[in-house]
Amino acid sequence: MSVPSTTNTTGATNTTSALRAVVVGASSGLGRCTAIDLGSRGNHVALLARRHDRLVDAAREAGPDALAIACDVTDEESCRTAIEEAADGLGGIDALVYTTGIGPLAPVEKTDADTWRRIMDTNVIGAALVTNTALPHLSAAAGTAVYLSTVGASITPAWPGFAGYHVSKAALEKLVEAYRVEHPSVGFTRFVVRDCGGGDGDSRTEFNNGWDMTYAAEVVPVWRQRGYLTGDLLDVSEFLRTLDAVLRCGGTIPEVTVTPRASRKP
Repeated sequence: MSVPSTTNTTGATNTTSALRAVVVGASSGLGRCTAIDLGSRGNHVALLARRHDRLVDAAREAGPDALAIACDVTDEESCRTAIEEAADGLGGIDALVYTTGIGPLAPVEKTDADTWRRIMDTNVIGAALVTNTALPHLSAAAGTAVYLSTVGASITPAWPGFAGYHVSKAALEKLVEAYRVEHPSVGFTRFVVRDCGGGDGDSRTEFNNGWDMTYAAEVVPVWRQRGYLTGDLLDVSEFLRTLDAVLRCGGTIPEVTVTPRASRKP
């Protein structure tokens, strides 16, 4: 039996009933973990990503009613079509989770125009395109929209070799702020994740795909030396529990950061 929803003083809905959730970037990594976890909690989930074959497998794990919908976030028509298909299939949208992100590794002066465009199209513009189509549904439901970010966007300095990623995530955070200011009936949340490798198999984070490993061998030790990497990994279950709480808070949490606890060494 579902518990009736209640409305908080901001007008957002706080409920323990099943959510109608759309997860973008659900074919792998934290997006896949998120979709499967939301489904396992009894929510109705639509999984969106470019790689439809992986989506189908993830949807099976998310539950018998989960939807697998192909979506290329760099294409406006694809975003529009996918979100409307998700809204139709779910009967509306209570929650949107944008997990899509790419992080090419290169010195800032060697990041060319095509790479910058690909990063911004995926990490920032795609979030805007998806949100614009989902916004009427989220507004109708007084729903919540969550966007994954990183400590390098606003907490630490930009990491050497990671300028493209961190610049794009800083822009994403301002985008979330802009939506929050202009659409206060929706709970827009910046969700910063630090040092989380995801789950197993396709749920493992694929962040270093395509990296120049020789260059990585130069900059990763610098990240460690400066304390940007903690040396510990956040258990994905802690990330998922926190995300579930944010989605059910009634839009009252504008930002949250999850970080691993340091190992207790003797």
